[in-house]
Amino acid sequence: MLDSSRTRRILALALPVIGGMVSQNILNLVDTAMVSRLPDSDAALAAVGYGGFVLFVAQALILGFATGVQATASRRKGQGRLTETAYFLNAALIIILCVAPLLSLLVRHVTPALYPWINEDAEVIALGVPYLEIRAIGIVFVSMNFSFRGYWNAIDLTRLYMTTLVAMHALNIFLNYVLIFGHFGAPALGVQGAAIASVAALGFGTLLYLLFGLRYAREFGFLRALPPRADVLRLVRLSLPSGIQQMFFAGGFLAMFWIIGRIGTAEVAGANVLINMTLIAFLPGMGLGLAAATLVGQALGRGDSEDAARWGWDVVRLAVLAMGLLGLPMVLMPATLVSAIYKLEPTTLALILWPLRLIGISMLWEAVSTVLQNALLGAGDARRVMLVAIANQWLLFLPLAYLAGPVLGGGLTVIWGLQVGYRAIQAMVFSAFWMRRRWARIEL
Repeated sequence: MLDSSRTRRILALALPVIGGMVSQNILNLVDTAMVSRLPDSDAALAAVGYGGFVLFVAQALILGFATGVQATASRRKGQGRLTETAYFLNAALIIILCVAPLLSLLVRHVTPALYPWINEDAEVIALGVPYLEIRAIGIVFVSMNFSFRGYWNAIDLTRLYMTTLVAMHALNIFLNYVLIFGHFGAPALGVQGAAIASVAALGFGTLLYLLFGLRYAREFGFLRALPPRADVLRLVRLSLPSGIQQMFFAGGFLAMFWIIGRIGTAEVAGANVLINMTLIAFLPGMGLGLAAATLVGQALGRGDSEDAARWGWDVVRLAVLAMGLLGLPMVLMPATLVSAIYKLEPTTLALILWPLRLIGISMLWEAVSTVLQNALLGAGDARRVMLVAIANQWLLFLPLAYLAGPVLGGGLTVIWGLQVGYRAIQAMVFSAFWMRRRWARIEL
């Protein structure tokens, strides 16, 4: 059982992150809910879904710096070297500013030729190409925001992360309302309006993070100095596996969308809704996982691997309880839950009811997988996490999904059953890694 002091410590770190993520997922739901009210909502939802995953694949490598910054900064804090913690954030921001604009140009250049390979539906292509071209402009903002998030989590200032996300997504919701439907004299831009709103809100979030950095992290080295060259290389080595994992993870979702697209556009629209609903139930796991990464990193910085191991399991217990409770409505009343948020075609709604029930059941092992994956990353064990995640998704799930779906004629329920199955295997592997404690010997 958890004692009260440790529970309070976990929640003090996790609740602001969860609060910020609530705003982020409300944004995702509002985005898709608004888009679902456009003419031909299936094509619009599919375009937004494909665009989001292509963008995630493109920027995943530099998003990995969030993991590197959090692991190194939390370790330095645990060692009592607080004035050096922001050096790693400085290095990450400089690398991002050099790389992200090039990625934006590349994505914008290849999008018209790439999109027809992802989906052959002419209406999805017509909506999706301009959406993705606009969203690509925001890669630099997303990447910087993730690195700031890792830093605030590492030094126990998660409230700044929450404050920024709430403000950023409130702006995004307002701009979506204005630009998608043409309110307050603005043109009705539809899906393109959603993309413009997202980029503007992301840029606003980056500005807030910079202002908070000058106010709260200047004494810790923010924009004052870089770490030694050896530490910069260590940051890159730690961040790269996490970035590669995220790239393959997002690419795997894109491949899954492509597989589902072989079945039908309504199925793609339904899959987009399922993923956004899943993210709601993932909120406690992600927030608690980031808390676990910080607590593990700080404990290892103090040289206390026993306490680090205990933190991992303590956070898992809380996550299983929280995510299990959130999964119950998906199991017991999926139609009511979806219809309260989305306006879907009856056939699309019918397609997603059983997959949503499966997602609700899977929250129990998703809690274990999400928390222990983040705990391993906080300990610096990024390479093994990467290998397990990529192998499970690309060598097990995706081949089986293609065989079961387009080849054998299975639908969304079969594909989502395979999805939750491979995630269960991943939870078992990460549990074994945590119990064997090889991560305790990693130096950062």
